[in-house]
Amino acid sequence: MLTAIDKKLMLSTLTDPCRFAALGGIALREYQQAVAYAISASVLGACGHSFVVMFPRQSGKNELQAQLEAFFLMRFIHTGGELVKISPTWKPQSQNAMRRLQRVLNRHPLLQEEWQKDSGYRFSIGKASITFLSGSPEANIVGATASTLLQVDEAQDVSLEKYDKEIAPMAASTNATRVFWGTAWTEDTLLARELRLAQKIEAGDGIRRAFVLTADEVAREVPAYGKFVQKQIAILGRDHPMVRTQFFSELLENGGRLFHDGRLALMQGEHALQTTPQSGQIYAFCLDVAGEDQGLSDAGVMSNPQRDFSALTIVSIHSQLTAWGLHQNHYRIVQRKAWQGIGHSSLFEQLLALARLWNPRQFVVDASGVGAGIASFLQRALPGRVTPFQFTASSKSRLGWDFLGLIDSGRIQDHREATEEQRQFLAQIRACKSSISIGPERLLRWQVPAGTRDEWGREVHDDWLISAALCAVLDSQSIQSGQHTTIISAKDPLQEMDFKFSDKRSRKRI
Repeated sequence: MLTAIDKKLMLSTLTDPCRFAALGGIALREYQQAVAYAISASVLGACGHSFVVMFPRQSGKNELQAQLEAFFLMRFIHTGGELVKISPTWKPQSQNAMRRLQRVLNRHPLLQEEWQKDSGYRFSIGKASITFLSGSPEANIVGATASTLLQVDEAQDVSLEKYDKEIAPMAASTNATRVFWGTAWTEDTLLARELRLAQKIEAGDGIRRAFVLTADEVAREVPAYGKFVQKQIAILGRDHPMVRTQFFSELLENGGRLFHDGRLALMQGEHALQTTPQSGQIYAFCLDVAGEDQGLSDAGVMSNPQRDFSALTIVSIHSQLTAWGLHQNHYRIVQRKAWQGIGHSSLFEQLLALARLWNPRQFVVDASGVGAGIASFLQRALPGRVTPFQFTASSKSRLGWDFLGLIDSGRIQDHREATEEQRQFLAQIRACKSSISIGPERLLRWQVPAGTRDEWGREVHDDWLISAALCAVLDSQSIQSGQHTTIISAKDPLQEMDFKFSDKRSRKRI
């Protein structure tokens, strides 16, 4: 139990942030300590350095922030000092940051009776204060001043324009230390820009400013973390963007080809094309619906021969046991069917005939726009087996992430025969371009650009690509396969990492 004299003495003399945390019952890990000492040296020495701290998800970044904030409030209790912390959103990110700081203050024997909160976003101890603000584009935050420390949390989600115009000036007149916290995302984010700058200055003066941590380094101190990451790799694949960024701090190129040659190689299977269903196998249908050609003549001549096909991908489903004791479904593309310009009533009849032949356990249908009618008819004809999928900007993004997860983990493969349908599919997947939005939503925009043509001058569509991608929806279904009932929840890859990744699905034709 600290006496009043001990407490007063420590408040004025304690200069070690790690010892401060230990007094509050928190033992910082070695990789956290390195960051804590570097930032505190700059703040207490009024050096005005700029740091970038890029940690994997759930490796202690937020706890370290709260400990440092409480430490600086204590250090400037008598002399005064203003800290400012920016988060991409007010709710929940700024609110969560305040709750974390409040928890540290309430538990720390030196500060639990010293602090107060006012205006709903400002904490103070004596003459020291910290203000929490939102960095969202619409937030009006001009005028705040950071005299000692300016922090930008999840800096990969704060726009460069917002930072340059409204946030950076907060530290300009005081030369306050700046810290950009975050997790790797794309090369065109604020976090990535500041990382490049920090590394350049660091190379010149030798003072460490960039702290880029990977899951391997965390696992050396926290073995359980390493086991968790290995499970995520088994589910998503090491090359999945979420694994690369959230665990291994690898920046992504924003834009360009989404399905590189490595992914195409992972999709190439050794199984045979099937013209009819095989006994004992479980099947599913995935359908991308195109509009019917109203100008189709009696002779069958289409008024728009460039129109998309309605494309059906048939997959067989196989449950496999992972090294972690989990049953995961693997999908093998065994057949493709296509219809161009056909009336929807005729398409429905042919789909129903195929369903009677193949007896699919699940049928995922593009239910957007013109597909809504087909989806409704199929739901009535095949009760309990049809999953309508509505394409929106967010839903297509989520579908894209999930499809990448299937590919990168080797859980979807094409048949070995070279068919015309497969050639078209490969042309579409090679032509697909992508971009990723900056901000908490992390929308993946992926499509075959309009007007794309193959080497023979033929227009490249996206029907086979969308049809195959709908296979990722099957992972959210309960599908009984053989002796096992396999339930694969298509969780957001980052939910288990306490990452607010909203449902992101979007359609090319938006």
